[in-house]
Amino acid sequence: MLKFQVTGGLCSLVISLQASPAAFDCLIEPTQAVDVASPVVGLLERVHVRRGDRVSKGQIIATVESGAEQAAAELARFKSQAMGPTLSAEGKIEFSQRKFQRRAQMATEKLMSTQDRDDAEAELKLAEAELQVAKENRQIAAIEHRQQTSLLNLRTLRSPFDGVVVDQLVYQGEVVEPTGAKKTILKLAQLDPLRVHVVLPMAAFRKITQGMSAKVALESPVGGTYSARVKTVDKLIDAASGTFAVFLEMRNAELAVPAGVKCRAEFQIEIGAPTQ
Repeated sequence: MLKFQVTGGLCSLVISLQASPAAFDCLIEPTQAVDVASPVVGLLERVHVRRGDRVSKGQIIATVESGAEQAAAELARFKSQAMGPTLSAEGKIEFSQRKFQRRAQMATEKLMSTQDRDDAEAELKLAEAELQVAKENRQIAAIEHRQQTSLLNLRTLRSPFDGVVVDQLVYQGEVVEPTGAKKTILKLAQLDPLRVHVVLPMAAFRKITQGMSAKVALESPVGGTYSARVKTVDKLIDAASGTFAVFLEMRNAELAVPAGVKCRAEFQIEIGAPTQ
């Protein structure tokens, strides 16, 4: 770029160098795509979303039949909250304490044999042991409740991120299993932000840095130019092609840009010999 500068009536020539934009082919990709499958074997009870639906992180997207698991979890919850054995043991302790105190006093006054006092003491210790067993059983039941609840939760499938339902491969009434030909129930893709995959020549290595801005122009008929930032720069150069990959992050809150579109990414850099 050339600039003319007037100083004291004289015209001087000022040469200003500016990096010219360099454009490279790229491809718009989802940030991530996952195949949602059931971790347990069972009958697919319901799919709560359809192809093309937007889903949010944590949203229930499918459920596997879980009647037996719900009953087991409810039974474990009831056992963990049952107070009958504990109250019974506490009542026995209270009675045994009074009985032991009376007999101990009578044994001191020589009105009762030492054996009767020892029997009352043994009865008190047994009552205390029963109370301890009742408390431990409640703790065990609480652990079983958490276990059964965890098993029940495995039958409720939730979205791992905010995204879109790309495809449905299994439908209500079919049997699902962790392994097998039809293990994937739904395919999800995260489209906000989008990932822009750019392949650059080795001459651009070290000139593209994380956080650098770029302009992304989409091919027709989608069209449009969007801003993006460098998210990842590969540290490995492909020896066969002399290229390396760069991944940009591009916001897509309204999902106006679909994944799978070809594009051109423009950077404010000059391509020459690789920098040292």
